[in-house]
Amino acid sequence: MSTPRGLEDLLRGNAPQVLGALLRRYGHFDLAEEAVQEALLAAAEQWPEQGTPGNPRGWLIKVASRRLTDLLRSEEARRRREEAAAALTPRDAFVAPAPGESRAPSEDDTLTLLFLCCHPELTPAAQVALTLRAVGGLTTAEIARAHLVPEATMAQRISRAKQKVRGVRFRQPSGADRDERLAAVLQVLYLIFNEGYTATSGAALHRAELAREAIRLTRAVRKLLPYDGAVTGLLALMLLTEARTPARTGPDGELVPLDEQDRERWDRGAIAEGLKLVEEALGRRPVGAYQLQAAIAALHDEAECAEDTDWPQILGLYELLVRRAPEPMAQLGRVVAVAMVHGPDAGLRELTALDGVLGDHHRLHAVRAHLLEKAGDTRGAREEFEKAARGTLSAPENRYLRARAARLEP
Repeated sequence: MSTPRGLEDLLRGNAPQVLGALLRRYGHFDLAEEAVQEALLAAAEQWPEQGTPGNPRGWLIKVASRRLTDLLRSEEARRRREEAAAALTPRDAFVAPAPGESRAPSEDDTLTLLFLCCHPELTPAAQVALTLRAVGGLTTAEIARAHLVPEATMAQRISRAKQKVRGVRFRQPSGADRDERLAAVLQVLYLIFNEGYTATSGAALHRAELAREAIRLTRAVRKLLPYDGAVTGLLALMLLTEARTPARTGPDGELVPLDEQDRERWDRGAIAEGLKLVEEALGRRPVGAYQLQAAIAALHDEAECAEDTDWPQILGLYELLVRRAPEPMAQLGRVVAVAMVHGPDAGLRELTALDGVLGDHHRLHAVRAHLLEKAGDTRGAREEFEKAARGTLSAPENRYLRARAARLEP
């Protein structure tokens, strides 16, 4: 049975608070998450016929609590509790809230749950999977499809992640630990968005459900931390980037590069919101990588046509970005800006320094091919386009790069 989009959004929006309420009271991440999923399923089945209750979150908490109580009373759940208790030390065990600590669910539970899913003992892949499952509300099958792995493999990954965070107290970290964990939360959301916007492999260029979920979760974090410049910058970056999605592919799903896109198809509402957020984010100190990337995206989106793009200003922003966060892809973006301002030969000279950084990455070959073509070296460009095509697992990117190589055949 399909769930209407409005109801689906309502359920996914409430799921983190419901899970947080259960974790605060009972612990047992795996069983609590199972109980929440069953409550969401019950709501999806009952609410379209019986109507949405006046307090949807309260309804879900009540139903999920009943289901979790049943699970905890079962023999299998008792066995799991006994094994977990034997394996845990007192400092790791779930504990009751301290005197005066609220047991009521709150919006803060979304951020607390994100912190838990991004625990430093988890690998980035596990953090992404657990976040999508516990906070995003995606099914294991949906997450597996998004990562192009068997459902059983993803189920094991999520299960191992749950085991690692079992016993971690459900509360927000404080001080320096909070800042470090917030950085991990934002990085996970950024990774989820990037995989949705440009899939690293598979038949589709864009995975809408991942990009949409990353934006929704980032909105939730910003609601909790409205004055954090990095959070605001990340949301702006996502909106300004996702706004171009309608023009990124042609009728047959082929990739359309930025300079050839029909800008009339861009989402002007998302751009307007993103531009407002960029202005706000740049007013927060310190200005970090997400704010700078959002400012670059804003300059692209503000240009009425590719020729109107303010490349000198973009280059200046990239210079700041690589000084603050010298990530390989930021350095590659700077090379493109250098080429657009100072010519392809200057870009090619700068690109040489990245050979030891990016190795055989297909994007390095694609940029070199583009600059070689601009410089008039069609043979060299063709070879680099072919190398880039061999290096990508994305079918749309592969087709695009091979078409560019074919166009340069003598």
